[in-house]
Amino acid sequence: MTTPARVVAAATAAFGAGLSSLAVLQHRAFWTGRFDVGNLVQAVWSTAHGDVLSVTGLTGRQISRLGAHFDPIVAAFAPFWWLWPDPALLLVTQGLAVATGAVPVYLLGRRHLDSEWVAAGLALAYLLHPATQWLVLDDFHPVALATPLLLWGFWFLDSGRLLPFALVAGTACLTKEQIGLVVAAMGLWYAFRPQGRRVGLAIAVVGTAVSLVAVTVVVPHFAPGGGSPFEGRYESVGGSPGGIAKTAVTDPGAIVSEVTGGHDLAYLADLLLPLLGLPLLAPLAALTAAPELLLNLLSGTRTQTSIHFHYTAGALPGLFVAAILGAARLRRRFAWARWPDGRAVVLSTLLAGVLLGPLPIWRHVPFGSDLGTHEHVVGHHAAVARRALALVPPGAAVSASNTLGAHLSERRRIFSFPVLGEATWVAVDRQRPSYRDAMDAPVRFERALAVLRARGDFTVVFDEDGILVLRKRVREGSSAGAGTP
Repeated sequence: MTTPARVVAAATAAFGAGLSSLAVLQHRAFWTGRFDVGNLVQAVWSTAHGDVLSVTGLTGRQISRLGAHFDPIVAAFAPFWWLWPDPALLLVTQGLAVATGAVPVYLLGRRHLDSEWVAAGLALAYLLHPATQWLVLDDFHPVALATPLLLWGFWFLDSGRLLPFALVAGTACLTKEQIGLVVAAMGLWYAFRPQGRRVGLAIAVVGTAVSLVAVTVVVPHFAPGGGSPFEGRYESVGGSPGGIAKTAVTDPGAIVSEVTGGHDLAYLADLLLPLLGLPLLAPLAALTAAPELLLNLLSGTRTQTSIHFHYTAGALPGLFVAAILGAARLRRRFAWARWPDGRAVVLSTLLAGVLLGPLPIWRHVPFGSDLGTHEHVVGHHAAVARRALALVPPGAAVSASNTLGAHLSERRRIFSFPVLGEATWVAVDRQRPSYRDAMDAPVRFERALAVLRARGDFTVVFDEDGILVLRKRVREGSSAGAGTP
């Protein structure tokens, strides 16, 4: 007999296997980038070789990964890299980890909804939601691991099991600098419970402190110029955390204007409508998603207000917990709300997945999404790229365009074209041009490539299907191509 628990287990396994496989295929088809697969592969590779979290920055300077983001959890991959030295390690781990978030959603639903089938429906909705699927397929980002960790944190906190909560919440804080604020919001949610005030407030204080230390101390300490390299995204509202706080007091209209644009509202709709607006019925729980959502809405970078990227990682847990509690409130108040048995939210997230999701099958469905649905195909261009990159010695310093750089980052020094540094090899893809970390920059890319070829100190050793590999001319008495392993 089919049981709700078995359905959730099967769906979790299918999601983990299927989405992980798609992520690996995208990488093998050369659709992932040095930003953000290669740079994290380099951080893991460097750690495994004794140079903890060392990466080559956009300017060519060797820096700590912590100078970009507070995600020291990346170092934990190093021992596993010794066993499986392949970027697929990161992609598969991400897919499997995100899949497990369905389990605490099911457990919380079973507790609050008094129906295993409704709970299973919400767990399926978590797996079907297009934002969850895009989280796995948007290259690799350590913060994606925060989604299941925070969901388990909600389960433990809801159960009053503070030690396991502290373990998973503390681990989640190691995935990105703002996750401490999400944990703080979870503490405030818990503080409204009977006898939960002191513990909840303590969690809020600790979570806030972790994020403040990460943003104001750790990242600036390791960043090349001091300060966060992402402050420019918030220039219109003050830039730094202190500047944003000042703007909120002196010019609150600027804050309101920034978070209520048409694109921002569409982003919120993409998150909430698949859940039938249920999170709005449990506003206190929904507010635990506020730290991530506000950071995205206040940013001037459009990708942060899109479900097609990883910027939903800290918001999804709170939204799903709020959906569970909102559904419970609805079921308590209205008898008719007990009838659908979770089918309505499953159907709504399935429809959202068809319209907005990344699964290749949807391109064959009327009105289905076509975005990214071809990127799993490992075709002729990928085969050419593999042959081209096989010419680059493993230890050589190399400058590469973004999609090729994702496959050349297992070395100490790798530069983002057109930065050359001490590179003795250059590998670029004219079909998928990039300029540093900016994709779709054909004019700047072609101009930089023309300048390089005009210099005369690099010679073309491979040119096929738009992929060029150049090697620095060997001067007498030197050995171009050698590198530090």
